[in-house]
Amino acid sequence: MKRDIKVLVSGGAGFIGSHIVDRLVAEGFIVKVLDNLSFGKLDNIIHHVKEGSVEFVDGDVRDAEVVKECVQEVDYVVHLAALVSVPLSLEKPLLTYEINVKGTLNMLNSSVEADVEKFVYISSCAVYGEPKYLPIDERHPANPISPYAESKLAAENICKTFHEKNGLDLAILRLFNVYGSRQLFNDYSGVITRFIECAKRGSPLTIYGDGEQTRDFVYVGDVADVVLKVLENNSVSGEVFNIGSGKATSINELAKTILDLTGSNSTVVYEGARAGDIRHSCADISKAERTFGYKPKFTLKEGLRKMLSIPLQEA
Repeated sequence: MKRDIKVLVSGGAGFIGSHIVDRLVAEGFIVKVLDNLSFGKLDNIIHHVKEGSVEFVDGDVRDAEVVKECVQEVDYVVHLAALVSVPLSLEKPLLTYEINVKGTLNMLNSSVEADVEKFVYISSCAVYGEPKYLPIDERHPANPISPYAESKLAAENICKTFHEKNGLDLAILRLFNVYGSRQLFNDYSGVITRFIECAKRGSPLTIYGDGEQTRDFVYVGDVADVVLKVLENNSVSGEVFNIGSGKATSINELAKTILDLTGSNSTVVYEGARAGDIRHSCADISKAERTFGYKPKFTLKEGLRKMLSIPLQEA
C-alpha cells in the first residue's frame, strides 16, 4: 500500500533504525534516512536505496544546515541518531552531549520550522538509573548515572519543552535493552552481541559482576512495530512510553540460553562490575499496552533464534 506520507529517520542505517526503515517501507511510507554512518552501515538499507524506496543523506545531526535541509517537506520525524554506548560516553562525554543533545535540538528546531506533523524521539531506560522499584513505570524518577543517560534525559526535557511551547506533536519512547540482527560487534557492543560472537568462536563469555544483575531484553522487530503504532496513533502526543518485554532476565540466564542455542563449549568467566552499569532493570509496559495495544511478539529465546540465523556485523 502506497502512502503519501514522508518520514525522516535519523540514524536509520543503524541496527535499530534500519529495522524501523524496513517496517516503514513495507507499510508504503516514503522514507528518507539521515545518517553519518559512524554507528550504522549503509549495507543495512542499501537494497531500499537501490530500489528507490529510501532516500539516503550522508550527514550529521550536529550540522544544523544539513538537518534543516533534510526536514523540508517531511511529514513525520523518527529521531534515533545518537551515541548509545555507556562505556564510550564515559570516555567521551563532550562528544556524547554534542550528538545526543545538540543533535536533538537541531532536529526539533528544524521540525518546528518545517511544520512537521509528528516527531518520535527514541530515548532510553538508562534515564531511570538504579531503580527504586520494579517493574519500572514511566512515573519512576529519573536518576541517570552516566553521561549517556544524562544526555538522553536532557534531550527528553528539550523535547517536552518543544511540545509544550511550540505545540509539536511528539512522543518519547524509552527503549530497554534492544537486540537483533545487524547489531555491530565491536569494543562497545551490548552483552548479547558479545556473548554470541564469543560462543561462536568458542572463547569465554565474560560477565562483569556476579551475573545476577537483570535486564529487560526486547527484540528489535517489536520496537519497529511500536514506532509504526505511535506514528499512526493520535492519542500519544506529549506522552512517554516504556518499550521493553516486561520480563527480567539475569545475565547468567542469558549466557546459558546463548550457549544452549549455539551448542557452544565456551566457558563463562567473571570480572569486576563496570562503572555506569545498574543492578536491575525491568519495564512496566502497561501504559503502551493500554494506549496503542503494544504486545511484544518475541520471547527472548525466539528473538535470539531469529538473530542467530543472521551473522553479526563487525564494525
